Amino acid sequence: MTTHAESGELMRVAEAAALEVSPMLRAAFRSAMEIATKRDLHDIVTRHDRASEAAIARSIRGAVPASVIVGEEGGRQGEGRVVWYVDPIDGTTNFARGLPSWCVSIAAEVDGALVAGVVHAPLTGETFRADLSGAWLGAAPLAAGARAREEEAVLLTSFPVARHYAALGGAASAPHRALAEAFLSLRDPGSGALQLAWVAAGWADATLGFMTNPWDIAAGALILERAGGRFVALSRGEALPAQQHADDYYGVGAGAVYPTLDRVAREVSSRLPVRADLEAADA
Repeated sequence: MTTHAESGELMRVAEAAALEVSPMLRAAFRSAMEIATKRDLHDIVTRHDRASEAAIARSIRGAVPASVIVGEEGGRQGEGRVVWYVDPIDGTTNFARGLPSWCVSIAAEVDGALVAGVVHAPLTGETFRADLSGAWLGAAPLAAGARAREEEAVLLTSFPVARHYAALGGAASAPHRALAEAFLSLRDPGSGALQLAWVAAGWADATLGFMTNPWDIAAGALILERAGGRFVALSRGEALPAQQHADDYYGVGAGAVYPTLDRVAREVSSRLPVRADLEAADA
């Protein structure tokens, strides 16, 4: 079992790695850069994604040699007790086009459970972090407050985007309308990790994501839960015990119960392909 002391040390390793790449990412932001595509034209990557992931991996292995790195760009590499989920730039489209909503996300898992997470926003200098003892923004404890009713609440979500329409067709429109009518407002910052961190900070009330990856959500999920909020991991419409393995999810602030959000999240999740199926199709 991971102790609070070990968890805190892994959080500090993650924070140091994120801060190490922060200056290079700030320097690259709004510079001329080449953009390549991965799965399709909506899934892009820059050389800065790859360079920063490599630098993060070196920093982590320098501190914890027995580590597995699961990165968005490099896949799964290494062996060890600690598994690290690394998204070097969550919100790459924003980063590449000069929009300021992007971040570095790093989480640590030990024995199948998340024990540390860091979401760092280089442009603002904000570092959201969590270990088994709590969650903080800088030195200040985080408290994930939320409005009591959906009609007063702000929901952060990118749903629906092209891959959701590809899977659901026109049926993606009805759940989006249900959310738009139920909530005060929907907003799309374009970074799932930041969206979870902002709910943890109480700046928004809820967030929702589909067809996601562990490096997108692992750090933010832990930060939200340690801030007193709730992260609901879903696959095929059913709840999962491990946050980092969610295909789909929603997160809410402390005490919030949003029936429309829960219904829509589960209904849409039940109709979407899961990551394992997509990977098998690509193989």
